[in-house]
Amino acid sequence: MSELKKHISDTLKTAMRAKEKQRVTVIRTILAECKKIEVDERIELDDARVLAVLDKMNKQRKDSYQQFIDGGREDLAVVEKEEMEIISEFLPTPLTDEEVGEIVKAAIAETGASSMQQMGAVMAIVKPQVQGRADMAQISKQVKAQLG
Repeated sequence: MSELKKHISDTLKTAMRAKEKQRVTVIRTILAECKKIEVDERIELDDARVLAVLDKMNKQRKDSYQQFIDGGREDLAVVEKEEMEIISEFLPTPLTDEEVGEIVKAAIAETGASSMQQMGAVMAIVKPQVQGRADMAQISKQVKAQLG
């Protein structure tokens, strides 16, 4: 079992003992999502894959949060924000814009990319380094800015 998945399971047990209902629900959702992938693909998830699941779940909550805010449903937006905070506890510390810029710059140098046609090669190098630590839309903008 991956260290991250074990940490999430241990946190679930602690939350259950403390009777933190919403926290338990969110953590169970995380573990269910991981289990679903493991069953579908018949694999044991490693930390990188668990991070990808957490990152995806966090992005979904962010999108929902924004839609609820735009739709004037602050009550539902608050729930999404709380879920994002719980999921974020398991994600690594976010990268600063400067750190992201350095990673992108290094990837561009490594690939020798000089135009937008090579953006995919740059993103392929950058993505594993920033998974769960930066928003891929922001990464994409930085790559475009540096290549363009």
